[in-house]
Amino acid sequence: MAHPPVLPAPVLRQARMQLLEGADPASTGVDQRLARSWQRSLAAGLSPTGRLFSADPLTGPDLQRALVRNHDLVAHSRPVMEYLFEQVRHSHNMVILADERGVLMHTLGDTDFLGKAERVTLTSGASWHEQQRGTNAIGTALAEGANVEIHGAEHFLERNGFLTCAAAPIIAATGQLLGVLDISGDQRSRHPHTLSLVNTAARMIENRLLMSSCRRRIRLHLHTHPEGIGTVAEGLIALSDDGWIVGANRSGLALLGLRPADIGATPLFRLLDTRLERLLDAANKRPEQPQAVRRHDGTVLYAQIHAERSPALAGRRSDAPPAADALSRLDTGDARWRSAADKARRIAGKGIPLLLHGESGVGKELFARAVHDCSPQRDGPFVAINCAALPENLIEAELFGYVPGAFTGARKEGSPGRLREAAGGTLFLDEIGDMPLTMQTRLLRVLQERQVTPLGGGQPVKVDFALICATHHDLLAASDAGRFRSDLYYRINGLTVTLPALRERSDFAALCEKLLDELFPGGGLHIAPTLLPQLETWRWPGNLRQLASVLRTAVAMLDADERCIDRQHLPDDLLAALVRAPENRPISTVDRDNRNLDEISRHAIQSALESARGNLSAAARQLGISRQTLYRKLKPRD
Repeated sequence: MAHPPVLPAPVLRQARMQLLEGADPASTGVDQRLARSWQRSLAAGLSPTGRLFSADPLTGPDLQRALVRNHDLVAHSRPVMEYLFEQVRHSHNMVILADERGVLMHTLGDTDFLGKAERVTLTSGASWHEQQRGTNAIGTALAEGANVEIHGAEHFLERNGFLTCAAAPIIAATGQLLGVLDISGDQRSRHPHTLSLVNTAARMIENRLLMSSCRRRIRLHLHTHPEGIGTVAEGLIALSDDGWIVGANRSGLALLGLRPADIGATPLFRLLDTRLERLLDAANKRPEQPQAVRRHDGTVLYAQIHAERSPALAGRRSDAPPAADALSRLDTGDARWRSAADKARRIAGKGIPLLLHGESGVGKELFARAVHDCSPQRDGPFVAINCAALPENLIEAELFGYVPGAFTGARKEGSPGRLREAAGGTLFLDEIGDMPLTMQTRLLRVLQERQVTPLGGGQPVKVDFALICATHHDLLAASDAGRFRSDLYYRINGLTVTLPALRERSDFAALCEKLLDELFPGGGLHIAPTLLPQLETWRWPGNLRQLASVLRTAVAMLDADERCIDRQHLPDDLLAALVRAPENRPISTVDRDNRNLDEISRHAIQSALESARGNLSAAARQLGISRQTLYRKLKPRD
């Protein structure tokens, strides 16, 4: 929506004073949208010059929960925000993402403006809902459900009058408001095209969200010109297998003359002079060729259909397992590990940083390398750096490189640094929680600006890599304690997955079988049936790394004709620990099997529910059971 002419600041202040005295601000020349927002601000108990009583910003676990709740929104917005920030860099601006409650989820800004922004709490975790901050682009866009620009003295609170803000709502494929994208800056830097720029970026985010959430639906791409398909202006329609509209972006609704309320209640044949079957048949013959279709009022549109799961196109089973890849080759059946792999597989190659959490030895680097091998960067380098193993006085040179003669002992030809070595591939920062604070600051700048400046000077060098970090620390707690930068934490935490400890896994026997086959391929090695339960129930403080070491030693202790690993092949310290451990007292096979079955069932149900985003019917289909059976299993036991 076009922003009306901005009234002079004295006129706006006078209009606000008249509002406080009971006058209608619209009668003073203030446009209706601004007048409505001022009236809402006043009704919320705010005063233009009064003290602000807004809630404290969300921090720590509360902010993390909000980020988890808005994971898809944040993940798909970040790449667009980075692109948008490049367009407004060095213009005293910042790019902001807020959720549907007005809480700021992610920000990018010029350093010379961030100080001013912090004075009015324009930071992650703060709420900019109208009821707490008065008239502002974020809160007013949420209230109006429309693009909004608020400039200078148009803000209800005078303390925000130095700002100029332009915001556009982000709408889900099903019509609900997800959040707001905003550009805020110094009022002196106002540009007439900012609102159009942020609106276009919001449409890009909406399209990314629809494509992700409906990737297993039939998708119809529409435009009035065939060349418009594939652009940000295209209409996107998600269809059920029987041709009902179950999702759409705003362009798609406009092209078909629909409202958000029509989603889920309108079949395609009511709108177009063709049926789904004909579109699918044509797509089978010429998948890249847009097809001309007509609305019932005669309007000509061009359509391209995508149907990954449609029986008419491929006849695939909806529950077909994914093709074998590096992650699936590591999968030995544990539900929690498989859930982590499924989540990581979904974001591989999408520019979303991955944070691996888990105890030392659970296989975080092995997992990270498998994610790299599943990604489009698989042909690029995989550069692994253990932040805890580098001396503090060398970590800067190791990561960022240096020019010739940068310091005593430097190589005369200089060094590009590990970050530049990762360009085009994946950078894996293991034990990032042990990185010194000074290095955290430099790393944050590299991740934000996507360029590296070598130690000792020189020209910045552009870098582009996928980022995977790992830690066994609680980074949120470290952030609260001042040991880890909170802004770096939220930059590296696009998606967090936790790898289970060995004692928590349900696939111990399968893991041992896989490791033994790797140590002695085709040798038919196995663990004695009387020993396996004791090993399985031990606590394994070193996790997979310790298990692999124990089995490697046991294989070396076997005689040439032996194939069964038993107690005499184990290290003495492990034998002593097995004797001491109270959890290793003998248990019956029935009890052990029941315990494992319960754990496997519970983990499988939890994994299916997470994968199906809480949809019980979809989760039941994944598990191969009826919905009634799933309900029964979810009921708490007496």
